[in-house]
Amino acid sequence: MITIRPARGDDDLAAVRQLCWAYRDVLVARTTDFPLLLDFFYAQPVYQQLMDDLPARHIAPDGEIFVAEMQDQIVACGMTHRIDATTCEIKRVFVAPAARGQGIAQQLCKAAMQDARERGYTRVVLDTMRNLPEAMALYEGMGFTEAVPYYDLPDTLLDDIVFYEHPL
Repeated sequence: MITIRPARGDDDLAAVRQLCWAYRDVLVARTTDFPLLLDFFYAQPVYQQLMDDLPARHIAPDGEIFVAEMQDQIVACGMTHRIDATTCEIKRVFVAPAARGQGIAQQLCKAAMQDARERGYTRVVLDTMRNLPEAMALYEGMGFTEAVPYYDLPDTLLDDIVFYEHPL
């Protein structure tokens, strides 16, 4: 049985940070041929600062951090934050390898989208790397469509990132 719920307390945040570092490890392994991409998004000090700031970046009423629990263990995470009055972004959806293949990422995205709808957002956006075909398949299978970039990105990285949106 899988439970999706908001992260609460230091233990949950520690588990989320551990999952986020594992997510970064996957991305670093898949982007070794793209040093600019690594430097832009995943440089060690930049990512450390992001991890330190997680609760402040994804805080109610503008967003949330979600966890997926299986057998009383946190096995996945995902989070949202405000882009503007009508749009929120889904970030860092990651499922631990041992828990994959059970639809957890989709459940996290659905929970995030429902939460965003309840907060009054009318659109959700996200991005992923083209070298993550499983993520692209997930989002496209959920009805996300490709969108224009919603943040500034160097032109040299535009071919490596896919932007998606979904109405709520």
